[in-house]
Amino acid sequence: MATTTIKPKKYRSKKTSDLINKIATYTFMIILSIIILYPIAITVLSAFKAGNTTAFALDFGGQFTLASFERLFAESDYLRWYGNTLLIAVITMSFQVAVVTLAGYAYSRYRFTGRKNSLTFFLLIQMVPTMAALTAFFVLALLLKSLDQPWFLTVIYIGGGIPMNTWLMKGYFDTIPRDLDESARIDGAGHLRIFWQIVMPLAKPMIAVQALWAFMGPFGDFMLAKFLLRSPENMTLAVGLQTFISNPRDQQVTLFAAGSILIALPICILFFLLQKNFVSGLTSGGTKG
Repeated sequence: MATTTIKPKKYRSKKTSDLINKIATYTFMIILSIIILYPIAITVLSAFKAGNTTAFALDFGGQFTLASFERLFAESDYLRWYGNTLLIAVITMSFQVAVVTLAGYAYSRYRFTGRKNSLTFFLLIQMVPTMAALTAFFVLALLLKSLDQPWFLTVIYIGGGIPMNTWLMKGYFDTIPRDLDESARIDGAGHLRIFWQIVMPLAKPMIAVQALWAFMGPFGDFMLAKFLLRSPENMTLAVGLQTFISNPRDQQVTLFAAGSILIALPICILFFLLQKNFVSGLTSGGTKG
């Protein structure tokens, strides 16, 4: 006589719960993907539209062409804006990553007078919004006669990213076992060699993240650049592109969209160059058990 196996109620409830969690997760991911991809699709479609449109819209009809990109380079200072932004981004990334890496290592590995107070000061600085500091930046620019000077904006970008990123870098260095430092010292390695040959290779993931953040900042910032840069030849991309849609009676949406797409190129290139370093757990097995 055949017997029927009855699954426990607890097993059925767990299976149902897992199914509900999976459905909720995928639903959330689909909604989030739509929210992210929708404006990107509008921008791409607008960039390849023939003629000009008066507003951004998800419209698959009409003729598609590269005329907007041709006009972008022929009728505006887009290349100059691009060069300004790229130069500022590279300098900001180089100096900020160097300073943040050295500072984070010092705060993680050494104990010195004022260490805790300075870390607290870094947190307090981050609590001040950028809007509250605009007047101070403007007055400082007037005193240094550096208003409308890209180098002054670059210095602000570098200094503005140091406090919080130093905290993040310190936290990452704290996860790297100190046993590696002690083993290197036993072998006769000095402070610089330990930092450069032992710790730095293990910190590549966070250094890569810091580099990408620092590089992206000037491309996306509008407020500071608009406030401190005045002449068209010194504008960054964000400020320059805004001029295409600043006039309500003559909004050049297709030019704005075409320029916005090209902004992503250097960021994507840098991301693909650094993606091999975006790996966690590099210190696993780094010490003897």
